[in-house]
Parts: sequence; structure tokens; C-alpha cells
Amino acid sequence: MANKLISEIPLPKSIANVFSARNISTAKDALSLTEFELMELLDVGLTEVRSALSQISEIVAPPYQTALSLMEQRFQNEHLGGHFPTGLKGLDAALCGGIPFGVLTELVGPAGIGKTQFCLKLSLLASMPTNYGGLDGRVIYIDVESKFSSRRLLEIGLRSFPEIFQMKEMAQEMAGRILVLRPTSLAEFTLSLEQIKVSLLQNQVKMLVIDSMAALVSGEHEQGARRQQTLSWPISFIK
Repeated sequence: MANKLISEIPLPKSIANVFSARNISTAKDALSLTEFELMELLDVGLTEVRSALSQISEIVAPPYQTALSLMEQRFQNEHLGGHFPTGLKGLDAALCGGIPFGVLTELVGPAGIGKTQFCLKLSLLASMPTNYGGLDGRVIYIDVESKFSSRRLLEIGLRSFPEIFQMKEMAQEMAGRILVLRPTSLAEFTLSLEQIKVSLLQNQVKMLVIDSMAALVSGEHEQGARRQQTLSWPISFIK
């Protein structure tokens, strides 16, 4: 909207002609100048300048929204995008159905709270057949801290989904759908992102897990703004 032409804005003809004569052709051109700069450039009074700027701003500025309308839009977008149920009723209810598809979801909490266990269970769910509530796809699990345990994965499967994991060779099939990468540095992780982009398409990947982003820079001896800057490109790429 900032590039909207002044000629398309219903200003009084007299002031519109002055804008045109001074080569101020877009709303951005006009709004980039102060009132006094416009008074001098257009050779008009303060009242006329303020009136013109008010009209231009009203046309190009986005309409206001209430917090309620933003919340309703968010719920509507999440509903349309779909959710992946976690199997935890309370959590799924709070998340409007589960983990939303197509977005980044960050798990935050102190060490030992169960973040990795939760990621392992989600990975199993994503690899399970759709008739059992899964996504019937593959998972890329980036194991930065070497916490991934195939034994623990099967234990979770047997306890949470015994009807599947007690079937012959089903445990091996589910575990075989989870592709594990173990980058040893931030540079190696960054390099692997390009390969991940190809794998997402070739292997019908339905979920990408990074355990964890914070650990990627913990060994880089960076803190504060520098650390945030280091992570900005990988996060943007993943989005």
C-alpha cells in the first residue's frame, strides 16, 4: 500500500496537482517527508499539508484489529491448517487439536523435564499408519546432543502403542521410518539443511525434529545478540 499512487487517492484536485508537479507520486514519497518539509516543497500551508497526510494515511494504513479478532483469526487459520494430535488430551485441547501443521513448534523447559521423550513419542506417532492416528510418513530427527535412543524409542512404542508394536516386524518398520542425523557443529548442521530440503520431498517426510537448537550454539562460546544472530539464518531457513 505504501506504493499506492497519489493520483489514486481522493485528494482535493488543487493539492493533488501540486503533489504531481513536485514529483511526489506515491504515498511513500509523501509520508517519508515531515510536515514542514512538505510545506516548503509544496508551498502550501500547514492545515492543507496535515489534511492531505491524514487522507493519505487513512487510505494506505491497514485497518486496526482488536485482540479478540486476531485471536479468532489465529484459531480459524489453525483449524484450516489442521493439527497433529499428541495423544495427551489436555495438551491437545489447549493447542486446539494438537501440534499445528506447517509451522515451527518450540518445546521449552529445564533439563530433564521430558522434552526429548516427547519428541521421540511424536516421531513414533508421525511414522505410524493413518488408521492408528499417525501420519504414515517418515521423520527426520536431528540429534544434536546425542540423546536419541533406539531402545527408548521401542520402549515408548511398546508401552504407548502395544497393538502395533507387538505385531510381527512392525516395530522395525516404524523405527526404520525415523532418519537420524547427528551434526557435531553449527557449521555441519547448516550444511545439512540443504540436504534436508531434498530429503523432505524424496522420503515423504511428515515431521522434522531438532533436539535441540539451543545446543547447536552451546559449544560455539557465543552469548546474547551474537548467539541470536548465529541462529537467525538456520531458523529462517527452517521456517
